[in-house]
Amino acid sequence: MTGSLVAIVTPMTADGEVDFAAFARLIDFHAEAGTDGLVVAGTTGESATLTKSEHVAVIAAAVEHGAGRLPIIAGTGSNSTAQTVDLSVEVDKLAVDGFLVVTPYYNKPTQAGLVAHFTRVADSVSKPLMLYNVPGRTAVDMVPATVGQLAEHPNIFGIKEATGDVSRVASLRERCGTAFALYSGDDATAREFMLAGGQGVVSVTANVAPAAMTAMCRAAVAGDAEQAAALDAGLAALHADLFVEANPIPVKWALQRMGMIDAGIRLPLLPLSDGAQPTVEAAMQQAGLL
Repeated sequence: MTGSLVAIVTPMTADGEVDFAAFARLIDFHAEAGTDGLVVAGTTGESATLTKSEHVAVIAAAVEHGAGRLPIIAGTGSNSTAQTVDLSVEVDKLAVDGFLVVTPYYNKPTQAGLVAHFTRVADSVSKPLMLYNVPGRTAVDMVPATVGQLAEHPNIFGIKEATGDVSRVASLRERCGTAFALYSGDDATAREFMLAGGQGVVSVTANVAPAAMTAMCRAAVAGDAEQAAALDAGLAALHADLFVEANPIPVKWALQRMGMIDAGIRLPLLPLSDGAQPTVEAAMQQAGLL
């Protein structure tokens, strides 16, 4: 998979129930816009507040509705190796194309602990793993040398690298080889990441601007720096302002503003504050979404 992989939101009704009808509409929206793949039930999909049964049901719905149209990567990571294995084994029964597994948060494992964690998960399932490094949320940074060790595992195919440090592309490529897939997890630096040799991005911005994000990614992956920069310029405010409050608060509000989903979001997150709404709306206007 190359290009724009959307870190898709989990739509919810105003009372917080998963809205499967709206989810199907979002999948149609991405299929028609040319999005290159769905990453389901990750951070942006509020995985931390889904029950196990909801988690599996959301991924199953994506598989059923997106079948034959979009590759599906299922987020199954947690800060417990046993719980991650348990959920991943259950989801492995579905026709997903792979797993997104985040570094264990809060526990702050050592680098050796990270190798042991991901090895245990990769050994437990038949579908391949995309590692996910996001130290800003997890309080642990999986360094390139550790990723290099894990890249040798036959069931680990790539990494979502969300540090925003573009220099890591060269370091990761040197340690992991050319067959290992590198995806940005930071929209603001994704263009530079791909121009430096990355395969794509797991994107929050793509939730609201899928066609524009796909076009930018294809230009960047092809090495067309001028075209990629021109396309990215219209998305720059979204890249920044969809994080004016904790993700996915702003992007869910933006999708609601577009009439795509209801206002539902789960505690401890709250809907976008009144003070932040003009900032997100201005970014949407700059991108031509309103």
